[in-house]
Amino acid sequence: MRPITWLWKRERLFAVVIGLVDGILTALTLAAGRVMSSTASIDVPLALRISAGASLSGAFIFFTAEYARLRGELAHAERQLMLTPRGRLAATKLGGAVFRDTVGGAATSSICSFLGALAPLIVGSLLPGRSWLAIVTAIIALGALGAGLARLVYGNSLRWAVVLMIAGGLLSLVGIELHII
Repeated sequence: MRPITWLWKRERLFAVVIGLVDGILTALTLAAGRVMSSTASIDVPLALRISAGASLSGAFIFFTAEYARLRGELAHAERQLMLTPRGRLAATKLGGAVFRDTVGGAATSSICSFLGALAPLIVGSLLPGRSWLAIVTAIIALGALGAGLARLVYGNSLRWAVVLMIAGGLLSLVGIELHII
């Protein structure tokens, strides 16, 4: 199976989208000040460090939220089935499956977050005189992601693309103002 097809399967879509959006927006927020600075630029080691930070943070956030959500669904099912001892479903193979699914999703999200952050930053590092292209690349990537998502969920591609691009532009402005790195 081709990697792109594998990533866009329904059961992985949430992890992929969370990872890509988190990575791109983290890169924009952290690096925009440096990218727009006339005295500093992004180099490859810095792009890799920012991407690694986005990846680790994204994995932890995804794991925590998804594990809590899935365990909550098990608890809800217990209440619906009127099982007397609490935690009975979580102690079964279902509990283990929830953990394994969450770890797999967190790994997928982490990889996508790394790649989402790295792609625009590499563009900026390879063109030091035009490092602002990292911001442009990130915003275009958000637009393409929005358009692709809209097609998958039968939404308006232009609207989705524009909204994600505006969000990227706003976070770029925040990053420029905060000048974190």
